[in-house]
Amino acid sequence: MERTGSVIQWFIYIYIMIRVAFPTSAAAIPRSISTAVSENIPKNQEEDVRKVWRNADAVCFDVDSTVCQDEGIDELAAYLGVGEAVANVTRTAMNGNARFRYRDALAARLQVMKPNNEQLEQFVNITKPKLTIGIRELVSRLHARGTHVYLVSGGFRRLILPVAELLGIEKSRIYANEILFDKQGNYHGFDTSELTSDSGSKDVGKPAVIALLKKKFHYKTVVMVGDGATDAEAAPPADAFIGFGGNVIREGVKARAKWYVTDFDVLRKDLEHDDSSDDE
Repeated sequence: MERTGSVIQWFIYIYIMIRVAFPTSAAAIPRSISTAVSENIPKNQEEDVRKVWRNADAVCFDVDSTVCQDEGIDELAAYLGVGEAVANVTRTAMNGNARFRYRDALAARLQVMKPNNEQLEQFVNITKPKLTIGIRELVSRLHARGTHVYLVSGGFRRLILPVAELLGIEKSRIYANEILFDKQGNYHGFDTSELTSDSGSKDVGKPAVIALLKKKFHYKTVVMVGDGATDAEAAPPADAFIGFGGNVIREGVKARAKWYVTDFDVLRKDLEHDDSSDDE
């Protein structure tokens, strides 16, 4: 029996390593493997995250592959006719480079894309955000509870503004990157002073955004929800990280998440839980 258990554990380990290297859609993960991985997270840890979620003063959502089904940068690149070229640049930059930074990826991709202001506006005007199922209802419920909702993304603010509008989120609650243009409207880089323009430490990226929110608005409890590694690294200072796999499952992120969901309805329904009944 011990030998059989070891073989199964080894199989799961190999499978996880493959999925980390090649993220896939949520629907493509065999249920048996998904269940086995999730069972590695102690139930009491998940319940701790649930309690934080239900009492959050503010919730920060990632946008690409979380609030939205797609990746905004990839969609813009495809519109500009350089989708595959941008994908190749990203793969080349990341391949075997342990010191790879998000800012490097952003700079490399934008250098290939070089969108001018007119192209960006045209793309925004003809593209309707592909919201993930259940996000409208979840954000609406959070707003009804008085919870402040933020969109925190490594993507571009101009692409996220229509998303915020659909969800009733104030523009001031968007933290994302800004593409810069010269006087003629040509591409002129991006704003490196934006916290979301980099990642890899607590001084930049989503950890820095959440630290700023706590300092500025005195939130006691902030939750980060997202599908990627830059979301997972936000806790701490976020009081909890909830992994989301409704659009794409990244096993490395799933392994780090004490609570992992693939449906926003799970989060919405959990808000109805009465914590006081747990003490009886």
